[in-house]
Amino acid sequence: MSNLIKWWQTIKISVVKYTAYRLNFFLQIIGPAIVFLFIKYNLWTAIFESTGLDTIKGYTLSAMLTYHVWAFVVSQLAQGHTALNLALDIRMGRISTYLIYPFNFWEFHTASFIGFQMIQLCVTGFAIFFFSLVGILPNIDFITLLNGVAVCLFVSLFWFSLQYLTGVMAFWLEETWILRVMLQMITVFLSGAIIPLELYPDFFREILMYTPFPYLTYYPIKVFMGEPVSYSTFFSVLGPWLIGVSVICTLVWKRGIKLYTAAGM
Repeated sequence: MSNLIKWWQTIKISVVKYTAYRLNFFLQIIGPAIVFLFIKYNLWTAIFESTGLDTIKGYTLSAMLTYHVWAFVVSQLAQGHTALNLALDIRMGRISTYLIYPFNFWEFHTASFIGFQMIQLCVTGFAIFFFSLVGILPNIDFITLLNGVAVCLFVSLFWFSLQYLTGVMAFWLEETWILRVMLQMITVFLSGAIIPLELYPDFFREILMYTPFPYLTYYPIKVFMGEPVSYSTFFSVLGPWLIGVSVICTLVWKRGIKLYTAAGM
């Protein structure tokens, strides 16, 4: 019971921290949606007009915009950046606190991640309402929406594990931002976040299906769009990757903590 209280209190602190600056929180909600309208909408409208095509690889302009709206929603809900302070905590010696108090390092950051996800659920709900209001999103039934959110939450666990792994590399690296940038760029290009995977060569797309990348963006989008997807394939591929990354995180932490000297204290 006492451990559950610690988790709950950490979640509450995380929510308060992320919503403390109201203007920043408001911009976090409305800003990305406005940027989407000005960039993605104009970009793909110009592409379709310049090519003179009604469809590109089976996507009409309306379907392409719908795809990218859901890509935006997935990025908000499934690909947060709550683990970015991990490296700084290690490099500055702040993890000594977690070694002294009865609340582990991974527990604190995981609880903070849960708090962040609670906020993102609200932000995502607003984004879906906003895009529906301006007429970009078609009507979506509740079950499809629920399935999409559930898939995104599972993806968010895997993404958090990847972010956590890059963070604990700070035991050996002074700065880990380059690892985060590389991971973000690779994910954006290989997950279908920029263009649908149908536009990639067939042989390349088949190879990607054995990697976690398509399941981070492309598959959740298809779920939101109500298209038939194989949930067994989704979980059978991403599940083992999640377990593997989690095991690596544990091993890296155990190896790194032996080298830890709290030099930044």
